[in-house]
Amino acid sequence: MKSAFGTKAAFGTKAAGTKIATALAGVALLAGCVGVRDHRGAVIDSELVAAVQVGVDNKESVQRTLGRPSFVSQFAPTDWYYVSRDTNTFAFRNPRVTDQTVLRVRFDQAGNVVSVDKAGREQIASINPVNDKTPTAGRQRSLLEDIFGNIGTVNSAATPPTP
Repeated sequence: MKSAFGTKAAFGTKAAGTKIATALAGVALLAGCVGVRDHRGAVIDSELVAAVQVGVDNKESVQRTLGRPSFVSQFAPTDWYYVSRDTNTFAFRNPRVTDQTVLRVRFDQAGNVVSVDKAGREQIASINPVNDKTPTAGRQRSLLEDIFGNIGTVNSAATPPTP
């Protein structure tokens, strides 16, 4: 049977092709909603951390074993910190911390390891800032007052009046 659009079999193939193309486009769009896992900071291996011994290792041996620290404390330069954080982000949402490790290595004045402390997600603090406005002295001006308020006042004291 022939029609203006071709045979019935050809029309059925076009409809199936459209359905497949629509399904592939939907899959491609949903692929953007896949979660993204991210690792930031040092790679902290528990076996290497266990290899750091109190009283035996010094700054140089710790740096060879664990690498350079993420940062050195500003208040006590004898404290080295190794920070590691894993996050998971789904679509357009804020990242969610799945794992966090903070390793602090303390040294004495001679540079020998005094202690090795490890902390995890329990130190994550959720801070919600308040949206209140801070009151200021002075008057509140509108946008039009800001734009047109200085007309005639600029250089009025610096230029002598014309006769």
